Amino acid sequence: MQSAAKTVPAYIKESPAERREALARLRALCRAELTSFTESMAHGMPSYSRNKEVEVAFASQKNFIALYILRTDVMRSHRYMFNVPGVALGKGCIRYSKTEKINFNVVEKILRAMQTATGPVC
Repeated sequence: MQSAAKTVPAYIKESPAERREALARLRALCRAELTSFTESMAHGMPSYSRNKEVEVAFASQKNFIALYILRTDVMRSHRYMFNVPGVALGKGCIRYSKTEKINFNVVEKILRAMQTATGPVC
């Protein structure tokens, strides 16, 4: 669901209470690992871009938390890490059915890989 929030902190604050901690943790990881990226609100969600192109985003959707990893080479090389119940994958999206399904160590590895990724953006 798209948000009208103007800032990432406002987005997290307006999210359901039971998801705020996980969203704040995702933001902290993005800010720590994506040092060459710019944080903004794009398409109604927290987004991280380089050269004005969004490459990473996350969102609190109705039935899940989504993490968008839009570099195809990174998604392809890390898909095996998400073969667990409660986690569904799309072309550039990782959907977590519950906050406790988010493996933040895996997210950190993927974000670290994004720092040097050069594959196409989907």
